[in-house]
Amino acid sequence: MNDSSWGAPPSAGLRGPGRQGTSPGYGWEVPTSSAGPAHEVGGAAQTRPMPTVPHAGGDSGEAADRDRGAARLSGPLFRDEREPQPGPRQPDGRRPTPPDPAPDPASADGAPGTGQGKKSAGRNLRAAIGVGIGLGVLILASLFIYKPVFVGVVAVAVVVGLWELTSRLTERKDIRVPLVPLAVGGVAMVVAGYVRGAQGAVVAVALTALAVLVWRMTEPPDNYLRDVTAGVFAAFYVPFLATFVALMLDTDDGPWRVLTFLLLTVVSDTGAYAVGWRFGKHPLAPRISPGKTREGLMGAVAFAMVAGALCMQYLIDDGVWWQGLLLGLAAAVSATLGDLGESMIKRDLGIKDMGKLLPGHGGIMDRLDSLLPTAPVVWLLLVIFVGGG
Repeated sequence: MNDSSWGAPPSAGLRGPGRQGTSPGYGWEVPTSSAGPAHEVGGAAQTRPMPTVPHAGGDSGEAADRDRGAARLSGPLFRDEREPQPGPRQPDGRRPTPPDPAPDPASADGAPGTGQGKKSAGRNLRAAIGVGIGLGVLILASLFIYKPVFVGVVAVAVVVGLWELTSRLTERKDIRVPLVPLAVGGVAMVVAGYVRGAQGAVVAVALTALAVLVWRMTEPPDNYLRDVTAGVFAAFYVPFLATFVALMLDTDDGPWRVLTFLLLTVVSDTGAYAVGWRFGKHPLAPRISPGKTREGLMGAVAFAMVAGALCMQYLIDDGVWWQGLLLGLAAAVSATLGDLGESMIKRDLGIKDMGKLLPGHGGIMDRLDSLLPTAPVVWLLLVIFVGGG
């Protein structure tokens, strides 16, 4: 309440709103006489509260409303009370009750909303689950049946991701990145990494960067430096990081290493979503991604460490469970940083998703954001723990 006396029933010493006869006031009647208000007659007169009799319909209802408006103090009685907005009068003389405000939903990964409503995932969950299962079946089938097919799946994802990234750069910033040398060079990086190892991947990325510089020379020199800088960035951000997946595959237990990498990233994202959605209260990086919370990060780390321990113990040759704890911790941190990095790019571009190719997920780049930076981290730690295979 704004004041301790507002909304309380009047006592013997409390004066009601002064109006000749009766006053509706706050639902209490104070009888008056020609000599003055009751409290001025030596204190002998007694006031007796009487309920106001409502007027029914028509013009009499409008007169009662005017009387109440004249006697009511301005402002609501309580801090959380809203002043009702006038609306069209119903046939019986009453005004319709204003609807309750809509709840303010929370973000997808657990940030609390400003209202009191329930949290919402913010996406088509059924479509997202269906697309996720379909992609999982495709990846696992190609990974364990025939390795070159999986390399082809990675190459296709790289090309589509480059197309989404360069398209958004052109649309939002007018940065014209040459897509053809990037796409050809991206496929060459992935294939070279699988066939020739790290040395082949390094040569491919160097040639791709050179191709971007030369290809852009066929156009006017305006904004040349800006365009080729964005092109070299795209070459490192998408295909070069994806090449580490091919490097993991080119080992004796390659499919199991790739599966471990995928499981750690997916479990990390799932843990962040589940814990952040249920318990998230403290934003992690509000200027970059307001939906991400510290509680969600803790959930990502916990889930990934457990998954890492299980994977290293049962899936990786010569792996030990405590190595999996470190692997899961590193994967959760890199996945979160990758997610924040793409969020930074999308904020700079003023977009929500990089594309609309995957219902419930956005574009390919919206799924690769946490996978790409996690690939070199997992590859390096596996080489340190169990060797290059």
